[in-house]
Amino acid sequence: MTVTNVHKDPEALTMIITADLDATVERAWQLWADPRQLERWWGPPTYPATVEVHELTPGGRVTYFMTGPEGDKHAGWWEVQVVEPPTRLQLKDGFADEAGTPNDDMPTTITTVTLAEREGGGTRMTVESQFPSLEAMEQMIAMGVEEGITAAMNQMDGILAAA
Repeated sequence: MTVTNVHKDPEALTMIITADLDATVERAWQLWADPRQLERWWGPPTYPATVEVHELTPGGRVTYFMTGPEGDKHAGWWEVQVVEPPTRLQLKDGFADEAGTPNDDMPTTITTVTLAEREGGGTRMTVESQFPSLEAMEQMIAMGVEEGITAAMNQMDGILAAA
């Protein structure tokens, strides 16, 4: 299992997911930087992602949709804020309608991904989501965001092992 810890802090309005990967930092970065690899793990196994736009540069956008078991589609977007290969990525992360238009009725988060060499080998990845309010944090946790991203990230080891 890739994910080793999930820490929710309602006072800080954050959820931090820690994962240990059996790969170099540079190789782990490719899971985010390569859209074909990203869509192999972004989304729970029963909701595979299709990446439509992937501009991983500051000010760039990433758009995608996940397809559910019944063929239902759920779209999302990132507004890329910081890109420091191969160790740091910061995104504004939100939901979209089927046409890919941002859904302003749903909260957005600021997500910071940090990749660091792990003592003893491999990479420690932390994904910190900063929520705009406690209500937004509770809403997204009630929607299953924690379970969804954990299931998604647990697919990373398989991708790394296959490469």
